[in-house]
Amino acid sequence: MFTITLKGPHKVDIIRMLDALIVISFIFAGAGIGFYSVDLLPPPVLEQVNNIEGLSTVTAGFGALIGTGLGIVAQTSYRRLEKQIRNLPPDRIFARAIGLILGLLIANLILAPVFLLPIPTEFNFIKPLAAVMNSIIFSVSGMNLADTQGRALLRLVNPGSVESMLIAEGTLKPSASKILDTSCIIDGRIESLLETGFLEGRIVVPQFVLQELQAVADAANDQKRARGRRGLDILNRLRAAYPDRVVVDPADYTDVGTVDAKLVKLAQEMTAMLLTNDYNLSKVAKVQQVAVLNINDLAKAIRPAYLPGDDIEIKILKEGKEDAQGVGYLNDGTMVVVEAGKGYIGNNVLVVVTGALQTSAGRMIFARPKGAAVA
Repeated sequence: MFTITLKGPHKVDIIRMLDALIVISFIFAGAGIGFYSVDLLPPPVLEQVNNIEGLSTVTAGFGALIGTGLGIVAQTSYRRLEKQIRNLPPDRIFARAIGLILGLLIANLILAPVFLLPIPTEFNFIKPLAAVMNSIIFSVSGMNLADTQGRALLRLVNPGSVESMLIAEGTLKPSASKILDTSCIIDGRIESLLETGFLEGRIVVPQFVLQELQAVADAANDQKRARGRRGLDILNRLRAAYPDRVVVDPADYTDVGTVDAKLVKLAQEMTAMLLTNDYNLSKVAKVQQVAVLNINDLAKAIRPAYLPGDDIEIKILKEGKEDAQGVGYLNDGTMVVVEAGKGYIGNNVLVVVTGALQTSAGRMIFARPKGAAVA
């Protein structure tokens, strides 16, 4: 068996040839319909026409113009559909194909009794109309069902797999996909989180999040532009490091105004988890019963807990509000207020924790020097 792989200009030429073929086919079809449509005119009308061939030529020209417009629409629709299918992950394409087949099968089963009904001859047009409408409705419903229950459909196709048996008996649960929002990508901690291996499942980046990230990268404000470019760089590194896990989903909702609302809707349709560090988005998603993984909550959960008597080595950076106080910071940004630490400003000091205070602005730790300054 020989395999021919086309690259570069040859592939482009074939694509252009296919586009031209689609448009030309519609032009010829429109011209043919226009040319022969003259024969459908009533005989009294035809008797009044002096030059039937000329009229056929004119109608063929109008048909060709209409065919050109329809051909361009068909060609652009075909390219748009091809691009969407190319960006879809293989499992979703397969699930949608199964949903389409099941939808058409159910539509035909429902139509069988309709064709057996004694319908009068003048109403025979109802049968093909019902067949077309029924097929469209159930096909779309089947593909929508595949989008939300794709994993279940795939397990029906391959029920004998070890994973399917474990899932069926409740021993194993499939890992939910994680949908990234813009703030989570720009934040950058998702990169380190994936490196640790604690985050399982597929990482989904919606197309509308990419568009928002690009808009931030093109902003007039220098700070926003730097944040947007940093997010794009992080996303490119993630896709290069995890090509099988990080996917871009082309789904979009033109009827939904904000990106946050689109994220919640996509998570509901995919039965996925929302990965973010946006406090307000987390609250809105939880109200709509969408599972949320907040990176800030994770950072708080794994933050080391310092108890009175624990030793910390810290660098005193500035004076405190009270006399003789010094202030330093831990790696996670926690403020440490050191009593009698003013004389150690600029030095690393071993301190002992005396207490801690949780405020709305964060956590504060109180300590006192345990030894002399460390070089």
